Amino acid sequence: MTTTPAPAPRRRPSWAGRNYTLLTAAAIVTNLGSHGALIAAAFAVLDAGGDGGDVGLVAAARTLPLVLFLLIGGAVADRLPRHHVMVAANALNCVSQAAFAVLVIAGEPQLWQMMLLTGLGGVGQAFFGPAAEGMLMSSVSGEQVSRAFALYRMAMQGAGLGGAALGGLMVAAIGPGWVLAVDAAAFAVAGALRSFLDVSHIPERAPGGGLLSDLRDGWREFTGRPWLWSIVAQFSVVVAVVGAAESVFGPLVARDELGGAGPWGLALGAFGAGTVGGAFLMMRWKPRRLLLAGTLCVFPLAAPSAALAVPLPVAGLAAVMFVSGVAIEVFGVSWMTAMHQEIPEEKLSRVAAYDWFGSIAMVPLATALAGPAESAFGRSPSLWGCAALVVLVTAAVLFVPDVRNLTRRTKEATPPVPPPRAAASADAIATTSADAENTVGRLG
Repeated sequence: MTTTPAPAPRRRPSWAGRNYTLLTAAAIVTNLGSHGALIAAAFAVLDAGGDGGDVGLVAAARTLPLVLFLLIGGAVADRLPRHHVMVAANALNCVSQAAFAVLVIAGEPQLWQMMLLTGLGGVGQAFFGPAAEGMLMSSVSGEQVSRAFALYRMAMQGAGLGGAALGGLMVAAIGPGWVLAVDAAAFAVAGALRSFLDVSHIPERAPGGGLLSDLRDGWREFTGRPWLWSIVAQFSVVVAVVGAAESVFGPLVARDELGGAGPWGLALGAFGAGTVGGAFLMMRWKPRRLLLAGTLCVFPLAAPSAALAVPLPVAGLAAVMFVSGVAIEVFGVSWMTAMHQEIPEEKLSRVAAYDWFGSIAMVPLATALAGPAESAFGRSPSLWGCAALVVLVTAAVLFVPDVRNLTRRTKEATPPVPPPRAAASADAIATTSADAENTVGRLG
């Protein structure tokens, strides 16, 4: 009697295809390196004799070109194959971080040199971010998109957890220069993985009216949705003050009150652990009112600034960072699901670019002013001000009806997903809690 062999068990879910797997693996590698490098960059400035104002200037130097080039990056990502844009951006980040590492290891890096190299990294991120977000969103479809985004973010944030904790310890043990060198190598590996993304099944985009026409189309899509522009306006304040508090004041509080880079790395690691927990929660919880649930979870982002203002001991700060990490992942997955559900695929990268642009536009100003604000008002009052602003703008956005009422579509109510096309925005705050240049839970 002939028996039919049992089918081989699937090693991964049906929605986790080749592109999704490569994107997730590359994000893990990038976040392992980058989260340690964020700590290393701040302490490289301090070790070179800089102060809080200098730390803020270096952070602003990365974010300013990110702001300037984001919209162009989004339009380019909707015209060229997205994986080509991503690989080129990774190559630029690799070279700039390697040069930064050499300067620090050799000793006596100048402030202008550090600003220039971090600025090149910001240019790379401006082109990478919109392309990566569009690529990820076009790689999944169906009812399990929330689970796919949550799993991706859980892997990404888990790598960030390890990278932040290990990076803080490595900075204390071997110095910031070698941590920056590890980050350069991570960009090289991630770029190699992304070069294997398969876009052969994606039809070429029809010729359009040019770059400016593409930007106008993205702007109309962005401004025509009140839930979209209102939350981006909210995050223009939230990301700025959280970035200033945690990329400038955080290392200073750690140095003066907590014992240095190691404890600060552990606090950022606790935030990373919270984001992993939040992503795990969102693999199982599907809130019906996506943006209402997400926005309510932005309020806890005021807590880390308040904890630094006190300041709480390391254990208390770590607990606060963990809770805020859980909360921001609820927002992050809800936001990505809403974007995937509501924005046409062919405009994803451009809309993502406007999202990124609005969310981080105030970061350079906030980080550059952090040092002067400390001198004028004191460190603790400045941090309390950051916490108050997060609460105020988050309460304000709840008055927008679309934010309260936008609901997750059921299978029956969801229109057919258009076929993905070629090169169609974190994690934003998730990364912003370690660095001011990124917005809510971006893609690594």
